[in-house]
Amino acid sequence: MALSFDPAEITSALKKNLESYTADVSSRTVGRVAEVGDGIARVSGLPDAAVNEMLRFEDGTIGLALNLDEESIGAVVLGDVDAIAEGQAVESTGEILAIPVGDGLLGRVVNVLGEPIDGRGPLTDVQPRRMEIQAPGITGRKPVHEPMQTGIKAVDSLIPIGRGQRELIIGDRKTGKTQIAIDTILAQRGLGVKCIYVAVGQKASTVAQTVEVLRGFGAMDYTVVVVAAASDPAPFKYLAPYSGCAMGQHWMENGEHALAIYDDLSKQAEAYRQVSLLLRRPPGREAFPGDVFYLHSRLLERAAKLSDANGAGSLTALPVIETKAGDVSAFIPTNVISITDGQIYLQDDLFKSGIRPAVDVGISVSRVGSAAQIKAMKNAVGTLKSDLQQFRELAAFAAFGSDLDPVSQAQLDRGYRLTELLKQGINSPVPVQEQVVLLYAGTRGFLDKVEVSDVQRFEAGLLDWFRSRHADQLQHIVDTGTVQDEEALQAAIGAFADQFASEAAAGGPPEAGDQGAASTKLVDAPNILPEEDVSRAKG
Repeated sequence: MALSFDPAEITSALKKNLESYTADVSSRTVGRVAEVGDGIARVSGLPDAAVNEMLRFEDGTIGLALNLDEESIGAVVLGDVDAIAEGQAVESTGEILAIPVGDGLLGRVVNVLGEPIDGRGPLTDVQPRRMEIQAPGITGRKPVHEPMQTGIKAVDSLIPIGRGQRELIIGDRKTGKTQIAIDTILAQRGLGVKCIYVAVGQKASTVAQTVEVLRGFGAMDYTVVVVAAASDPAPFKYLAPYSGCAMGQHWMENGEHALAIYDDLSKQAEAYRQVSLLLRRPPGREAFPGDVFYLHSRLLERAAKLSDANGAGSLTALPVIETKAGDVSAFIPTNVISITDGQIYLQDDLFKSGIRPAVDVGISVSRVGSAAQIKAMKNAVGTLKSDLQQFRELAAFAAFGSDLDPVSQAQLDRGYRLTELLKQGINSPVPVQEQVVLLYAGTRGFLDKVEVSDVQRFEAGLLDWFRSRHADQLQHIVDTGTVQDEEALQAAIGAFADQFASEAAAGGPPEAGDQGAASTKLVDAPNILPEEDVSRAKG
């Protein structure tokens, strides 16, 4: 069968296509991969590329330009490096690395580039934002003055943190650093603080457990988790904290409050060292590159409390650093200590002796101090630090079996009870109003006649007593930050203490040796108390 063509039909089709055709004359600079390996690609032929500019390889993989040499560019590959080969074309995108930010991230688990990895579909209600931007200047800030409640008695009373502060959590591995961070996130429920938890170099299974804990307590409603797992390439671990910081900075600049936790920056520094050595940058101390201080300073300086003219938002940073054998004088720990506004030091000996959280208040410090505490907390803390200091000195004498006068023995006994009062379980942050009640009981002597072994029971009973009978006093602390009537508060604590004492007497005296065993255990842990001036106590 012969086919017939209609010339008019063909002509019409050609005319239609020609009419809609517009000539696109454009030029673009294309480079070539000169060398690739270990996640690093050397690219030649892109003279106009900028630092942190995204480059696109032939298969669509993105690279980040870090080294701008005379004849080549050193770029880290943010993706699968196996598909990239020498001689392939590389395009300059003209765009600086950006990630999605906004409320659509809350409740999600994302990777460093802001791509969801929780299997819950694409992100919505987000907008792009550069990963790295300049930190707010001095004139754009105001002094830190609002409390950032962690729910941890030892921290909120002795090492208070304020919104906009940078407080380092430092200690050996397995001393509870991450737990303090998680408890702080849990404590933000209902306080209007949006949290970013950045997991750097952790096992994926560990991160999954953390997410489940946050979800179980309802904390994922106001939290985003950024993950650069242990199995991810070094560039992802290096960029992860900046990604989380950009998300928090978005909320800060919109007048909201955010909390960013970087867990941990030791692994970020090691990843950056790996990337720098592969880029053939000159190594310095401990093989870290010369700009490793800038690596952390430009991250942590972005945490701030903005001035009223800029919206009065805040971004609080809680970086985590892991030490080896308690050596806080190592390179990376000293760098970060010098950048931050204080540190919470967790000690391995305390953790193993059962004092948890294992906060060593002797070396821990907050450079914001009581400016980040409500008035009720300042009053409740009272002479807590000096009492603990005196206890430490007396415990050293008691360890040698020295006989003490009644006044010194009373101070020693109170120290045991205060130490017990500051202990706390995991995933159980205490609201600030309840902390005030507990600290009043401890510092005003209501625990002095309670056996050390009964302090935890006394604490639980006292909180139940106030929740059921004196909820108005607790609510007044929440609403105003002050104690409504200090005499009424102490009377309520005294009434419970009397009832507790009568119940204890009815139940019979504790077994002989209980007090001594508790005393011996605490004396064996010498670093639970602050090494600070006791002039206030002497006065």
